[in-house]
Amino acid sequence: MSKSKVLIVMSAASVWERTDGSKYPTGYWAEELAAPHEKFVEAGYTVDFASPGGVLQPLDEHSADPAVAGEECGRHVAHARKALEEFGSPLKLDEVSIDDYVAVVLPGGHGPVVDLFQDADLGRLLAKADKDGKLIGAVCHGPAALLSARDEDGNWLFAGRRMTAFTDEEEQLFGTAEGAPWLLASRLRELGADHVAGAAYQQHNIIDGNLFTGQNPASSARLAEDMIAALR
Repeated sequence: MSKSKVLIVMSAASVWERTDGSKYPTGYWAEELAAPHEKFVEAGYTVDFASPGGVLQPLDEHSADPAVAGEECGRHVAHARKALEEFGSPLKLDEVSIDDYVAVVLPGGHGPVVDLFQDADLGRLLAKADKDGKLIGAVCHGPAALLSARDEDGNWLFAGRRMTAFTDEEEQLFGTAEGAPWLLASRLRELGADHVAGAAYQQHNIIDGNLFTGQNPASSARLAEDMIAALR
């Protein structure tokens, strides 16, 4: 018997267009999707997947490379693929009601800086989730998706909140800062977030009320653990 449901919102983007017009292949980052999914399922929750248009985003191949994503990456890739295959087509974001869920999780990969940051359907969903006190979790580039939540005047609903996200330093170390249309941590700060950075590529998590954020892939499991503890 499942306790209740958690929603994982994926990007639908497979390419990230750079400032020089080149296209950088992207997709979901295996650990950021697999670790929270695994933790929530183990704790007795049912997990649904949704995306813009119900599009199944491909895997970011970098997240399957042990040299980039660590020795555990094969396990995360296998878990993510199995979970997505068993679920079937993601739900269409515009047809999802947050009323059906106790929490929403926003994993990364570069996709959220391509589509989710300005997705109006996600913005409405997150605004209602926040208003209703539902838990919102975002990791790595996932916090870009928080940018979609605006009021009638266009003001960002998460301005002033403490959070973390993939840092400009990490983007530079990863080799994707140069040519990026914008850098996530800088944009969050510009729009009024209290962005708190930890050491590059080390687990770093922030909790601010119902908002749970993790800085990078290493922060994915802890994000889910913190949310599960709060739900209990």
